[in-house]
Amino acid sequence: MTRALWTAALAVLLFAGCEDRVRPSVVALGQTEVPSQESWNSTVVFSDSARTRALLTAGYIAVYTPQGYTLLSDSVHVDFYDDEERHTSQLTARRGRVNDRTRDFTAYESVKVLSDSGTVLKTDSLQWRNEEQIIITGAYVDIISPTEHITGHGLVSDQALRNYRILRVTGQTVAKE
Repeated sequence: MTRALWTAALAVLLFAGCEDRVRPSVVALGQTEVPSQESWNSTVVFSDSARTRALLTAGYIAVYTPQGYTLLSDSVHVDFYDDEERHTSQLTARRGRVNDRTRDFTAYESVKVLSDSGTVLKTDSLQWRNEEQIIITGAYVDIISPTEHITGHGLVSDQALRNYRILRVTGQTVAKE
């Protein structure tokens, strides 16, 4: 009887110990923390009336459908096009966010816009508004064009960087010809 009792006790201990080791850890995640879609090294086309308006590529894209936004990271690159589908400028940044309803795009960290006319805009963050096709920011900006170099805070511009206005100019130089 003693041997049977020892065998039963050992079996209970083994099964009890195994159950805790086999059980996976459970982490409660809220619905807002999990993307509904994920993609790596992808391209997204923004179009209007069958015309390409922008071409976005990113190393990582996470879509949060219920919340209505998409997060981008790992080398974000956007090519912008005009109404005739001619390339106007390109934007690069480390990360970004797209409002899926309005298609507005916000870029963050090491943001650089290079227009086809040779104007370069550098800033920490900016927003491209899809409906108006404009670039805006309240952050520090550094613009170098073929004719001038301007720094300041805040900017409103067309996406081609042809017509821009700096809200608070802090420095300006005329480029030598």
